[in-house]
Amino acid sequence: DDSGAMTALGRASGVRVGGWGDAGRAMRGPPPPLPVLFVVLVAAPGTRAAGYETCPTVQPDMLNVHLLPHTHDDVGWVKTVDQYYYGGKHLVAVKNILDSVISALRAEPSRRFVYVEMAFFSRWWHQQTNATQQAVRELVRQGRLEFANGGWVMNDEAATHYGAIVDQMTLGLRFLQDTFGDDGRPRVAWHIDPFGHSREQASLFAQMGFDGIFLGRMDYQDRELRKKKREMELVWRASASLQPPTADLFTGLLSNAYDPPKHLCWDLVCDHDSSMVGDPFSPEDNADVLIDHFLDVATKQWQSYRTNHIVMTMGGDFHYENAHMWFSNLDKLIQLVNAEQQASGSPVHVLYSTPACYLWELNKANLTWSLKEDDFFPYADGPHQFWTGYFSSRPALKRYERVSYNFLQVCKQLEALAAPAANVGPYGSGDSALLEEAMAVLQHHDAITGTSRQLVADDYARRLAAGWGRCEVLLSNALARLSGSQEAFSICPELNISVCPLSQTSARFQVAIYNPLARKVDRMVRLPVSAGAFLVKDPSGHAVPSDVKGQKPSPELLFSASVPALGFSIYSVSRVSLRRSKTHIPQPISQKPGSAVLNIKNEHIRATFNLETGFLMQIEDLEQKLVLPMNQSFFWYKAGTVGQKISQSSGAYIFKPQQQKPLPVSDSAQIHLLKTPLVQEVHQNFSAWCAQVVRLYRGQRHLELEWTVGPIPVGDKWGKEVISRFDMPLDTKGYFYTDSNGREILKRRDRKKNYRPTWNLNQTEPVAGNYYPVNTRIYITDGKKQLTVLTDRSQGGSSLQDGSLELMVHRRLLLDDNRGVGEPLLEEGSGSWVRGRHLVLLDAVGTAAAGHRLLAEKEVLAPQVVLAPSGSALYHPGATRQLQFSGLRRELPPSVHLLTLARWGPQTLLLRLEHQFARGEDSGRNLSSPVTLNLQVRRQVRKERETERERERENPHPSLLGFPSPGTTPTPTVPPLDPASITLQPMEIRTFVASVQWEEFAWSHGGDPVQA
Repeated sequence: DDSGAMTALGRASGVRVGGWGDAGRAMRGPPPPLPVLFVVLVAAPGTRAAGYETCPTVQPDMLNVHLLPHTHDDVGWVKTVDQYYYGGKHLVAVKNILDSVISALRAEPSRRFVYVEMAFFSRWWHQQTNATQQAVRELVRQGRLEFANGGWVMNDEAATHYGAIVDQMTLGLRFLQDTFGDDGRPRVAWHIDPFGHSREQASLFAQMGFDGIFLGRMDYQDRELRKKKREMELVWRASASLQPPTADLFTGLLSNAYDPPKHLCWDLVCDHDSSMVGDPFSPEDNADVLIDHFLDVATKQWQSYRTNHIVMTMGGDFHYENAHMWFSNLDKLIQLVNAEQQASGSPVHVLYSTPACYLWELNKANLTWSLKEDDFFPYADGPHQFWTGYFSSRPALKRYERVSYNFLQVCKQLEALAAPAANVGPYGSGDSALLEEAMAVLQHHDAITGTSRQLVADDYARRLAAGWGRCEVLLSNALARLSGSQEAFSICPELNISVCPLSQTSARFQVAIYNPLARKVDRMVRLPVSAGAFLVKDPSGHAVPSDVKGQKPSPELLFSASVPALGFSIYSVSRVSLRRSKTHIPQPISQKPGSAVLNIKNEHIRATFNLETGFLMQIEDLEQKLVLPMNQSFFWYKAGTVGQKISQSSGAYIFKPQQQKPLPVSDSAQIHLLKTPLVQEVHQNFSAWCAQVVRLYRGQRHLELEWTVGPIPVGDKWGKEVISRFDMPLDTKGYFYTDSNGREILKRRDRKKNYRPTWNLNQTEPVAGNYYPVNTRIYITDGKKQLTVLTDRSQGGSSLQDGSLELMVHRRLLLDDNRGVGEPLLEEGSGSWVRGRHLVLLDAVGTAAAGHRLLAEKEVLAPQVVLAPSGSALYHPGATRQLQFSGLRRELPPSVHLLTLARWGPQTLLLRLEHQFARGEDSGRNLSSPVTLNLQVRRQVRKERETERERERENPHPSLLGFPSPGTTPTPTVPPLDPASITLQPMEIRTFVASVQWEEFAWSHGGDPVQA
């Protein structure tokens, strides 16, 4: 089953067809043809590691205590990434940690160490001498330096989109594969610090081929109950669609989060813990006391676990800058317990170990483990302490990350489609690598979460911006190559605030729209322009309907564009008159008491507003004759205030409202109405800091709510957490539904139930304790009608009573929540003013999945708009201009999503396909059924084959350790692979490496195209 090879770690089994030569050869020739794609398809090879034969010897009839020396190195938090790496005054340096650990491991062959964050390790690695690198390779080969997780970062699990998770894991795991081969392949996922754990994350890890996962944080009530029931280790069934055990993952819950036991911490940053002194003649002698304490801790911990093996995490945040201090004390501990204590009859055996070696011993126990099918959200570390605020913290950064994911996929696709001409061309040198690394860093559990200090959040944004710059050069080179013309291409990153210098100052310009989806997209384009009337022509030269709406300083041009799959369309825009007769301006609507209403509608939807309040009051689907009364408005929860004496306040992590009922931003909204042939809008002004445009484009099947919030006033000395709430008369029977990282849907209970699927909850926070992460959508249903709200970034959301949905759009706080950041979430500048969109879908239950799945796909991977002035040179003399292009011979069916198309090597591409529907969720168009594809090419196929992933290698251990659970079924038989018949089951992801033959000409550094 190649689906386990999501990380595409290996190479294309040595198969090569054609090749990309030296870009520096100065040979002139005709314009380059497009690359031949997918000439040879090879299933991404196996994710099996060499095995567990390097694990230490254990004592079968004793309690084996596995000591796991490790360091947890946040990729930014209270200091920036670079500050953590290089260190400074009173600041540990990660580079010193790695130097010290490697030295300590080489000094004593029994020692072992676990490392996780490739963002740091890869940087350190490239700064080492050949001799040091060779020594590290030997430590890895011996299993003494073990990589766990292996991603660029230890990603968050609430605010991350699954595509970005896959990308950051691929980046880290590929570094390990290229550097250490199979010896470096992590067998165990290690998510010890994320603040709650998603089911989709576990599903992805299982499909990547991990043998298990270890978690550090879990709800305090859940932890205590599991300890009593001895269910701290379990099998997590992480998909309701994939056939077991495809998404089953053994899960271990660590006893002490990821810290050492109390009084057994021997790092420079430990609080007052004494080194172990075994000198009976010294007044500092404490060995006997510490050994007794250690044995007592081990015995108590053993009572919560089922085998004769337990783990102790010996490390913490940025530990081991002086690794000798740690290891010398651990050496003494092991020696004293195993020699002196065992001689006195102690049943305890202590050893240096790793997560994988501990997991191997659990597997050999051959037990049947309890089964978990939900997730680990929300997380609380004590009464009234729910970590649900970070679902919404720093919404501007969360949006920047989501837009950057979109742009990164565009760049990687163009890098694949345009071949090396995308990297070196008339606009200079560009690539996707810098943005890919920046995006990987943003997945860190203190980055996308918004839980870093302000200076660090600024640094994260700086990294994204730098990556965008390199990708913009790539995009210009690729579009020039594919369109056959050299334009002064530019993107307008501030279109959300109607700023685009080129369109606002030019009488004539071109609009290139690239579609990263594998299906044709129709999209309404909005561009700020100068006043006047404009003519818009499509790639065929035909005029298309357009409108100009608004007035100075920022009138907007609207036109509908159609863009082919995995391709672009170039539209021309020219101002034909300076007259403003066609400009549509929002008109004020006076508020009237009583039953007066206002409507906006198109062919599919009608939205009705109450003229007395100005609020949305009803939505209708005209085709299906569905009517749903609704009240939508904005509210805010009162957070803590300066000087208030409370045990817990809201902060970057924690949501702790001072009262359960939120306050309305306003009891009414002033409204303006705009109607044009292409769009109808109601502009709502709730307050000086809260406004919304309810928008309905021609042909659109959803209602768009574009909200603007901020700067949130705090002059009254109250922090505020702002929500958009939808109230409807739906009998939802206490249930609502949220997505898991943008993929599968989980069923939730509202606050009346105060429910957790696997334990009895003692609810201390009826609001915050019922908030869940919403990555792309949340919905409620009465069994007939379904109301879905799609988000444009990750937010916290809930249904706190039947028929109600709420999403937190912004938060500004005056107090810190005492979880280490040390400053309140009080954003200033650009982060204080946020604009976003909620897309509202009303549908029948049987067809709702098709609506929200396909719309979410279009929003996450939206078309990229690129502008250029009119008039340009040809890419090369004799080149043919192309105003429309598609990289596919035919579109993919709607149930299949092209997750990844990227350059993988000089002669290979990485291709990921996924079935984006869950089993049984679509009864309207049969989109939940398995789908079979014949992978097509643009040019003549010379040779095409796909090889089955190796299921076994020389090591006799299986590639996935089997952990029986109730209801476990045998691993399904894998059919032979045929590239002409690729079948995807619901929610399945499959990864391929495609060999390509470049019949290409590249651009020399001197500015001329050359044969390659």
